[in-house]
Amino acid sequence: PVPSLKREMRNLSEECNLEPITVSMAYVYFEKLVLQGKLNKQNRKLCAGACVLLAAKISSDLRKHEVKHLIDKLEERFRFNRRDLIGFEFTVLVALELALYLPENQVLPHYRRLTQQS
Repeated sequence: PVPSLKREMRNLSEECNLEPITVSMAYVYFEKLVLQGKLNKQNRKLCAGACVLLAAKISSDLRKHEVKHLIDKLEERFRFNRRDLIGFEFTVLVALELALYLPENQVLPHYRRLTQQS
């Protein structure tokens, strides 16, 4: 399910015109959660959604309506409630120890792959 979730994350990000670097950051957050054993069947879509949302907020200059549009899209694509997503965003933030600014060497491999695919 992880590769298909990452594909969903990428497709959704493209629909919302997010930069490849944003998707790359979301992937790194997501993989960190996987490695910490935080993912399960119940929360994996919320994890994916929260990672995209956090990456979008930190790496791009989103206007309020763009954030709302992104949340609408996430809600629709991953079929969860926005209230759950907003609550889960904090859970993910804590699991990532608030470390949203990532070293380049963690982000670049994903970025290269994404930019070569498109």
